[in-house]
Amino acid sequence: MAAALVRSVFGRVGTSRAVLCRRVSTNDQKLVETEKHGQVFLIGINRPEVRNCVDPETSRQLIAAFRQFDREEDLLVAVLHGHGGVFCAGYDLKFLSEVDASVGPTFKEPVESDEAPMGPSRMLCTKPVIAAVAGYAVAGGLELACMCDLRVVEESAVMGVFCRRFGVPLLDGGTVRLPRLIGLSRALDLILTGRQVSAKEAFQFGLANRLVATGTALGQSVQLAKEIAKHPQMCMKADRRSAYYSAYDAKSTVDAFQFEFENGIKVIEEESVKDDIFTQIHPPNMQGNTAAGSRVPTTTPTSPSNMQDDKCRESQSMERENEKPKSRKIPRLLG
Repeated sequence: MAAALVRSVFGRVGTSRAVLCRRVSTNDQKLVETEKHGQVFLIGINRPEVRNCVDPETSRQLIAAFRQFDREEDLLVAVLHGHGGVFCAGYDLKFLSEVDASVGPTFKEPVESDEAPMGPSRMLCTKPVIAAVAGYAVAGGLELACMCDLRVVEESAVMGVFCRRFGVPLLDGGTVRLPRLIGLSRALDLILTGRQVSAKEAFQFGLANRLVATGTALGQSVQLAKEIAKHPQMCMKADRRSAYYSAYDAKSTVDAFQFEFENGIKVIEEESVKDDIFTQIHPPNMQGNTAAGSRVPTTTPTSPSNMQDDKCRESQSMERENEKPKSRKIPRLLG
């Protein structure tokens, strides 16, 4: 039984190298499609016939797309999604079962490379990434979603560690990121049972950041990305970097505070006090610099002598009021 499971997951002995070459030599095929929407970069897994499962070539194309996003300065936010109404159903186990383990894909260790079996799942981009989750985001697909900063999830989507059912371990950060995102207790619930998690439950415990109608995840993600792109970027990226450092790398609370301070203080000088940013917060009319043709009421500073005159006039007015005859109220008789 164990031997059969190993063969089904990690390769069947006897498959020729030619079969492997035919399966992975698809450089001319767009398994990952990219598209620019202004400052938003769309990265779409394009294997809908296998629920966007990732094979070695798809993994390579995903890595190339994310490196392009990180490299191009005009791209500020990325949106990762899947074609055909499915985000990603994990690694292509059927592909693995048909490949000889002796010539199959070799997975790099994290100390050697940030390239993982699913592709970019070990990367930490310098800019925000949003996952637009539709259909299935399970096994390695869940790990890809956890790699992203935010997850916009359709109400009919399904999430879970489905690879538990097939004896396949999490190799793309699932055991690292899930406890950070939703806490160890809930993470272990998913990891140990491999159960299906609805979008509503995922939203309730924070795995999903936005819960949206079916068929709208991509559009809602693009809109969210555009909103993020409007912010001053240096400040936003500094705070994002500090949050990740605090969650994953800080040696102590003081260390986290120090990292936050060192990153943030630079932004104060380089971005926060710029004239254009200051003007956005304090429009000219709020500071007495009126635009041509506009009229703003002005007030004359009150001197001590003027204040004294005002008090005298107020006192005289009260005395005149007291001298007026007051009308008497006659009680109304009942009956």
